[in-house]
Formats: sequence, structure tokens, C-alpha cells
Amino acid sequence: MFTFLKKLRQKNNVSQEFLAKKIDVSRPTYVQIENGKRDISVKEAQKLAQFFKLSLEDFLAGKEAPTPKVKLEKSKKTTKKQKPEMRVSVPQEKVEKFKEVLLYILERIGARPNVGEAVVCKLMYFIDFDFYEKFEEQLIGAKYIKNHFGPTPVAFPEIVKQMEKDDDLVPVVKKYFQHDQKKYLPRRKADLSSFSAREKELIDWEIERFKDFNATKMRDYSHRDVPWIGTEDLQPIEYEAVFARTDEFSVR
Repeated sequence: MFTFLKKLRQKNNVSQEFLAKKIDVSRPTYVQIENGKRDISVKEAQKLAQFFKLSLEDFLAGKEAPTPKVKLEKSKKTTKKQKPEMRVSVPQEKVEKFKEVLLYILERIGARPNVGEAVVCKLMYFIDFDFYEKFEEQLIGAKYIKNHFGPTPVAFPEIVKQMEKDDDLVPVVKKYFQHDQKKYLPRRKADLSSFSAREKELIDWEIERFKDFNATKMRDYSHRDVPWIGTEDLQPIEYEAVFARTDEFSVR
């Protein structure tokens, strides 16, 4: 079970310190639990099972719930019905918009030492949610979940994998201070014709205001935004929550 716990933690990109707080123990105590050097109480197991969206029985038995799979549609019509709780279906038009926005961000600021994958993901969140608040329309309309490190676009890994295959971008790992930082370098220019004038204006504004943020600053800032605050861990963030934003974040 302890190996299973470590696997769950790493898969969901959460720290030992974060889970320690979830079950009201110190980090050294949590490390002992994860390493099998301390028994876990029923109450602690219940809290961890709830966080990872598992039944207590499955958690203790080391059975992981099926994870959502991202499907990038090739057309607007689908031939098979998918279980909504098991699969995230992304229409092709959203995939193409996602690609062009990502490439444009990488063109503009991708070479900056502070801008890695984490910053790009949060920047895309603010582009999407700020546009929705300002115009009550979706720009990309991607689905984001509440991750410990901030809002995360669910389809990001699958779309990036497709873009690598198509030679649109290339991933690199560089050192940022003492940490490995995953970055992406564009292999082609973004198709600006896919943006309306107001879409490009907002994207440019977002890039300019976040270009000097590193991953930590971006995470801390996104954690103060109402849509993130009001969402349960690892659950989808609702776009409608932007209309309850504080003055610090509102763009209306």
C-alpha cells in the first residue's frame, strides 16, 4: 500500500508536504508513512482516499480508479459514445486554437529563462478565463483542473505530444537555478489568422503582464483567484466562477 501511495502522489504532482497537511501530520511523519515505517490510521487513510477520489477499500487494497483519457477529435462528429467520467473529448477546432495560442506564447517569451511548462500552463488559464470574463465567450475553452501547482489544462500533454510528432515544437530540459525546468521551443510560427483582433489583443496583454513571472510566482498568484479557490482538488474549474472574482483579478 505504501508503494501505491507514493505512486498516487507522484502521478498527481503533489508534494509530501502538501499531503502531510491534508492528513494533519508533519512532513517527517508523512515520509515515515510513505516509506512503510509508520502505520497509517483509519482517519488518515480516509482523508487520503477522499483526496485521491478513491473508496477507502480501494485505497487500502492499492486499486486505482480509472483515469480520464483525453481524446482529440478529428471531426465534429463522433462515432462512439464515451463515458463522460472516463474520457475528455476535445473538439478539433479547440485543439487547433490551443496549438496556435501555445506556439504564439512560445514565440514571444518561450526563450526566457523563467518561462517553463508550468508558467505556460497558468498563462493559458488566465488567457482563457480572462477572455471569458471580459467577453462572455470562450477563446480556447480548454478544460482546466485544480492541481496543487495551480490550474492545469487537461489536454496539454496529449496536444503537446501531437505537436512534437508534427514537428511544431520540441521539448527541452534546462536548469533554472537548482531545478530541472521543462521548456518547449517552437519549430514554426503561430498562425495569427486564427485569432480575432480582440483575441490577439488580450493574448498580448496577458503575455506582457506575466512575462517576468516564474513558476512559483505564477502558482501563488493563481491560487488567489476565485475559480481556483472555489474548486475541489483535482476537479474541473468552472468558467462561470470568473463572475465572482475579486477586484484584484477581475478584468471587466
